[in-house]
Amino acid sequence: MVNYQVDGGFHQQSSLTSAEKRTLFDILQPITDASHTRDRKQSPPDSACFPGTRLQVVSKVNSWARGDMTTDSEPHLRWMHGYVGCGKSSISQEVCDTSQREDRPVVSFFFFRNAGDRSKIWRLPTTLASQMAATVPQTEPFIREAVQANPALLWPHKGGVSLRARMQCLVYAPFKAVVQRKKRVRALTQGPLLMVLDGLDECDNKDEIQELIDGMLAFFNENPLIPLRVFITSRVEEHIRSRLDVPPVMLDNLVDHCSDEDIATFLHILFEDGCRRNPVVQAYIRQHGEWPTQSDRRKLVKHIGGSFIFASAVFKFIMSMNTEANDRPTPMDRLPLALEMNPGLDGLYAQTLARSKHLPRFSDIISTIALLSAPLSTSAIAELLGIHIYEVVNVLVNLQAIIQVPGTDDTPITLCHTSLRDFLATQSRAGDFFAHPSHHVRLYLRFLECKLKYLQQDPGLFARSGKQIPAVVDYFDKYLGAHLRGGWSCFKPSEYSSALHLCREALALQPGNPRSIERLANVSRYRANQIGSLTDMDEAISLHPMHYQIAIGSREP
Repeated sequence: MVNYQVDGGFHQQSSLTSAEKRTLFDILQPITDASHTRDRKQSPPDSACFPGTRLQVVSKVNSWARGDMTTDSEPHLRWMHGYVGCGKSSISQEVCDTSQREDRPVVSFFFFRNAGDRSKIWRLPTTLASQMAATVPQTEPFIREAVQANPALLWPHKGGVSLRARMQCLVYAPFKAVVQRKKRVRALTQGPLLMVLDGLDECDNKDEIQELIDGMLAFFNENPLIPLRVFITSRVEEHIRSRLDVPPVMLDNLVDHCSDEDIATFLHILFEDGCRRNPVVQAYIRQHGEWPTQSDRRKLVKHIGGSFIFASAVFKFIMSMNTEANDRPTPMDRLPLALEMNPGLDGLYAQTLARSKHLPRFSDIISTIALLSAPLSTSAIAELLGIHIYEVVNVLVNLQAIIQVPGTDDTPITLCHTSLRDFLATQSRAGDFFAHPSHHVRLYLRFLECKLKYLQQDPGLFARSGKQIPAVVDYFDKYLGAHLRGGWSCFKPSEYSSALHLCREALALQPGNPRSIERLANVSRYRANQIGSLTDMDEAISLHPMHYQIAIGSREP
């Protein structure tokens, strides 16, 4: 069995006859940084409940998760919803961690927008199945049997087996088979298997999310006594609400659990640690006494209004190091400014971004981070934009209240919260900070230029196994199509000509390469759709006849 996906970054080349010799992990190829055990510094969200906060709501969810019996008041499925920044992911993380501490089985998937495959649903079944096999080992032979019976279950893209069928065959059916054997399952002695799906609204595949939920509810309806709990968190979006706001689902509105007391505790811990580490604040306290004062803390709590992400970002804004001449010089000076910010994240984002707006390459760097389909490191962004690494760092060092800037040049840059990307991608909200879709065009051309540079240096680089692929090129192979689609309406004729020229040069260095052929065909078709060129459409069809004949007459690619 040989399976390739041209644009999805998933490559599998294996033999069914050798499947029994391979580990299940190798067969399923799960996403390793999507679970609660991921390195949260490199794979956001970097969320955790601070000690002394969220005690009541976490206790309620854990009590439900431990329950052996399923009733109308304690159903299999629980949906916690709330606005941006109210701590949903922190609660998911704490619930998972508690399950592990209590030796209860737990599998999880933390969706995160623009984080590669973590913002897609196609690898959810294989990722959950892999975790389940590690947590409940008795399920492994049933998962292997399902894969051997239907290898298409491994295909992580549309066009193979339906998502609902993949979840049934790889997750639900193997677990049910183990439970029905009536033998003692050690992993289940402390409680049911818990499945946590965090940030469901961060997934791009809205129709498939509905398919997932429908399949889940149908499975529980057919198996009312199965020892499985599913905990879902998300914002309230219609494609999710319409499926989950039903009687068989327990609903939790997290707004009902956002107390000023929790925010006050959270800020107290942050300021205690931050003040202890800051010699300027320490000197101020020795001369003037407590800082922030109790009055200022109460004002902050009221101003923050229950949003943990806003509280965290405001704290970082107040305590950040001063690197700009026009910036307020000390945390004591910045505290009154924080109290004057418009409540909510937009005001904070604008205030923070303004600190670097005057710096060279600011717009290019911020637009690039906003529009990437998966995070890149400072060194990769510098290479992509053709600038120095220090220029990227110089812009980002002022923005650490809202962007996680790693300590090394090779670690991906991530956002503290995906709402920043929503802000930057919405012109009415971002104003001068708007990441215009035309920047997709520049990124597309720069990725082509970088790939061509590496091919010219070593045409056989990408044909040799075991060779380390540069980060920019690895991204190119997985996500380039997103920038062509994102900027298709902004391409100028000269930019299409440049793209076609670069694609043809790459194909000349890799004759017959299917990906290079498809990229050239894509650009030809996109230009044909924009300017109505039959010549370009003919070229696209000749390069990829089966795929592009159906595209004739389509305006948007």
